[in-house]
Amino acid sequence: MAEPLYTVQQVAERLKLHPKTVLRLIHEGRLKGVRIGKSYRIQDSDLRAFASIAGGAGPSPVRARVTCVAEIEDVTAEQSQRIATVLNAPFMAHVPEREPVHLSTAYDPVTSRLKVVLIAGPADAAGWMRLLQAQLENLR
Repeated sequence: MAEPLYTVQQVAERLKLHPKTVLRLIHEGRLKGVRIGKSYRIQDSDLRAFASIAGGAGPSPVRARVTCVAEIEDVTAEQSQRIATVLNAPFMAHVPEREPVHLSTAYDPVTSRLKVVLIAGPADAAGWMRLLQAQLENLR
């Protein structure tokens, strides 16, 4: 006998969630769903597995994003390239449990300034700031 399949709407009602939240869980890979045409179906066993994991986890942790902006003055183009590479390196590896990280750099040769913008979780931002401090100490 085939296992029951549920629609996104049915799962949302059972879990007391909004249907868009259920879709987001599927897209994030936290809830297994099978795409059939333009919609998704969730097997009963996958729903039970998700509910047991989600139910035992307790309340969701509070999520926060941090934006750091650093302006580094009196650097050459070569120094700015090296600093940008070192500051970007920790985020190149794929770590599934890491919050998404966005790092942008811009060097202005007229003013000899490097501007770096980081958007990350608090732990990643704190580690990045320590790395930035180490790079600045290496410039002296």
